[in-house]
Amino acid sequence: MDVPHIETRWDIRQRRHALSVNLYPHPATLSKVFVEMVKKWGWTSFTIIYEDADGLIRLNELLKMYEPKTNTITIRQLDPESTDHRETLRIIKKSGEENFVLDCSIDHLYEILTQAQQVGLMSDEHSYIITSLDFHTLDLETFQHGGSNITGVRLISPEDALVTSTVSQWVEWIHGIDEEGEVEVEPETLRVSTALMYDAVLLFAKALQQAEGLGLIVEPLDCESDKNWIHGTSLINFMKDGQNSFRGLTGMIQFDNEGFRSNLLLDIVELSLSGLQKVGTWNSTEGLNLTRIPEPKAPFVGDDTLANRTLVVLTAISEPYGFKKLSKTALMGNDRYEGFGIDLIHEISVMLNFNYTFEIQWDNAYGSIDETTKEWSGMLRKIMDGEADLAITDLSITSEREGVVDFTMPFMNLGISILYKKPEPETGDLFSFMKPFSMVVWAYMFSVYIGVSVLLYLMGRFSPYEWTNPYPCIENPEELENQFSLKNSLWFTIGSLMQQGSEIAPIAVSTRMVAGIWWFFTLIMVSSYTANLAAFLTIENIVPPFEDVKGLANQNDIKYGAKGAGATYSFFRDSTDPLYQKMFKYMTENGAEVFVQNNTAGRDKVLKEKYAYIMESTSIEYFTERYCELKQVNGLLDNKGYGIAMKKNSPYRNLMTTAVLKLQESGKITELKDKWWKQERGGGACKDKGSNNTPNPLNLDNVGGVFLVLVVGVTIACFLTFIELIWEVFRTSRKEKVSFRSELIAELKFVSKCRGSTKPVRRYKNEDEEEESAKSEHGNKDFIPIGFESNKFSFKEPLS
Repeated sequence: MDVPHIETRWDIRQRRHALSVNLYPHPATLSKVFVEMVKKWGWTSFTIIYEDADGLIRLNELLKMYEPKTNTITIRQLDPESTDHRETLRIIKKSGEENFVLDCSIDHLYEILTQAQQVGLMSDEHSYIITSLDFHTLDLETFQHGGSNITGVRLISPEDALVTSTVSQWVEWIHGIDEEGEVEVEPETLRVSTALMYDAVLLFAKALQQAEGLGLIVEPLDCESDKNWIHGTSLINFMKDGQNSFRGLTGMIQFDNEGFRSNLLLDIVELSLSGLQKVGTWNSTEGLNLTRIPEPKAPFVGDDTLANRTLVVLTAISEPYGFKKLSKTALMGNDRYEGFGIDLIHEISVMLNFNYTFEIQWDNAYGSIDETTKEWSGMLRKIMDGEADLAITDLSITSEREGVVDFTMPFMNLGISILYKKPEPETGDLFSFMKPFSMVVWAYMFSVYIGVSVLLYLMGRFSPYEWTNPYPCIENPEELENQFSLKNSLWFTIGSLMQQGSEIAPIAVSTRMVAGIWWFFTLIMVSSYTANLAAFLTIENIVPPFEDVKGLANQNDIKYGAKGAGATYSFFRDSTDPLYQKMFKYMTENGAEVFVQNNTAGRDKVLKEKYAYIMESTSIEYFTERYCELKQVNGLLDNKGYGIAMKKNSPYRNLMTTAVLKLQESGKITELKDKWWKQERGGGACKDKGSNNTPNPLNLDNVGGVFLVLVVGVTIACFLTFIELIWEVFRTSRKEKVSFRSELIAELKFVSKCRGSTKPVRRYKNEDEEEESAKSEHGNKDFIPIGFESNKFSFKEPLS
């Protein structure tokens, strides 16, 4: 149909339709640019990292450079279905390659570079060539201090007068339409697709302007018709004519006979400490021309050594030094991890102004030496090989390790101890209520109970005041009654002891004194019993199976072990103490049965089995804050510290040590420790709720004073009883004019019989005569005076 076709995207075809032109540089041309750059940089090996299959087509000329002996090329494809490329980048890092050609979409470039930085591929040892023509539109400040050599090409020069004026006109035009409209386009962020579209429209407009003399006729065309547009060929010839070339936003717009861009000019740009800098050009005739002056790297000395550098930090998933962060959303980069070690590195990075990316040691192998090969493993191996800059976790500082790596001063001091379950309490005793008093005290209490009861009985019989008229209405009863029979005496004392009342109330001073002293005795004893009983019933009696490392080593019922490779293992292996040698021999003989891979596995083994785990005291403290059935047994077997590991003779060791010291002095490390030990992730669940020590039974030494008071009081009461008896006998003998001796003998005889609680009233001669006289005065021997006392009745007049 002879309609001119203007393209603005890349096209791999070598020949084009006669009526089409393409403003995008041909991939073969761009590939030649990258070939010259690789040669100029002197790369003898490099890795091509590409996103889709089109990338290999665009880099075809690079692939032709492959020579098995001189030029080694490795090809790695990023997963196009995923945004997380860290695993592929880690594989690339392990290969040891330092030079890379990166071909990917500009929309994904920044994230890929960020992930490369996170896995440690953005150090001063690494170089990149970026193939995207929009490379200059990204904000690369994050990477400009990392030391990596990052180079790219650009088709648009933001400093070009035409570019700046055109962008300004766009901004003014947009503001003229909408004064409040936000315009994000700037010369530095102008993408190639936008510029090529502008140049394509300008190209077509200039072609139409050139064809005005032809008398252009515009008429509709039918796609199914064989009719062609008569002016199509003329327009495309105007476009391809070299005399009609012009400067556009993407440089000189000029085409070859096939309709591809010719006389192409590209800028070579490189990321420096001050941002993107133009360091050279490439054109179709002269090729690569570097104009830059090499910029020296910042010296690795002084206070600003680590400023804006990116360090790879190794850590492990080990509580509480490193966790995978719990989140409902997918997290990326350093945000995936948290813990004491993570926070500590962050605090140091703030002080020293460096960036960092975490890499996880998934097998939790911190580093030990193989006795056969003498090779180190784990995290320390990676530090020695330069795969990481720092390592932080519960990594102990030992002389053996300090021989191959450097450590900061310890950020935490600790020692080896034993983690074990709290012993089970003794089973309940049916007669545990007897435990507050020893058996001697119980025997004494029973004895004094019987003794005081009998004493009250005897004193009641001795004391005349305890003999009372059972019928108050009868003034001269035939007999008197004593309430302190043997049964009542026993009942009165037991009632008092049990804190219960009784209807018996002592009358005589002597019996009241005995009762008061007995009540005081029972008050102290009952209070002491109650207090001690509460302690016995609420506090469990615990008997630990072992109390120290010697007890653990000398028993056979409980297994014990440690982490299979690490500082604790080395401590027992290298110890010259016979006890520790014995324990190490036991552990090596039992092998996998007692050795575990990490502290978490050791903790679980302690919880599930009869097993004691030997580990660092700080981790024991962490576990006992969360698992209330666990405890630390024994003190510390040694003293050591945790430090941050780095390569031997590292130039930033002093900086790191100074930062750690400042954090310790400011209390920040203590604050972080409290956060991760006592607050986060279930911390504080096992706060001390009191002592578990069993109270000792109360012996006679504890309550002997109460018995003494009881004995003294009872003695005084007995003395008062005899005084009362003598005084009453004396009064009676004088009143009735009888012999004191005979009256006393008569009372003692009656008391000594110990029979009954009634006492017949003794009649004397004078009393009989007075009674007969009283009866004759009434005149009626059958008349008996009656008195009423009632709460319900009262009489105003005498009864007759």
